[in-house]
Amino acid sequence: MGLDAVNWGGVEKVVTFIIASPVLGMIIGFLIVALVIKFMRKTSRTNANRWFRHLQIVSSFFYSITHGANDAQKGMGIIMLILAASGAALATDQAFLWVAISCYAALALGTFFGGWRIVKTMASRITKLEPYQGFSAETGAAALLAATAHFGIPVSTTHTIAGSIMGVGAAKGLSAVRWGIGRRIVVAWILTIPAAATISGAIFCSYLNLL
Repeated sequence: MGLDAVNWGGVEKVVTFIIASPVLGMIIGFLIVALVIKFMRKTSRTNANRWFRHLQIVSSFFYSITHGANDAQKGMGIIMLILAASGAALATDQAFLWVAISCYAALALGTFFGGWRIVKTMASRITKLEPYQGFSAETGAAALLAATAHFGIPVSTTHTIAGSIMGVGAAKGLSAVRWGIGRRIVVAWILTIPAAATISGAIFCSYLNLL
């Protein structure tokens, strides 16, 4: 096994959309919040935010569903691949029900117990979100995640929502976004793939040496 065993077309697809998803999220978030501002321009900010507090229940539900449809699928794919390689599962186009439920449950529990720091960064540190902005960011990110899930394109949910939040904040003014924090997030994105590939490659090579 070597570099020739890697499907570089698949790698290129993943890397392309990891870069494209936050940019597209930013554009979609900007457009949605611009439409919201246009249609609600005759409504007071207080009344508008009261309405959008209720609408955020819908947008957060939509975003949660697309989060599972995207991120949970990656875990399912890896688990099913391991099961197939070990002979515990025959080649199939669908994940076992227990694998799907386990991945969805792990994603939900992980977000509930460990996601608060990320939520705080997204909702208040990148830019201060009001309800109408939160609705716009969630709807924009969820729409993009739904599209990528439909076409089987793996993207990062966090990257997508971060881009959407930046787009929503930028609609109020470029100074409303803390671009320094956004820059740190982008650097982390760039480092994630080669770092993960290096660590997993080292572990696999160590495993082969033990055989």
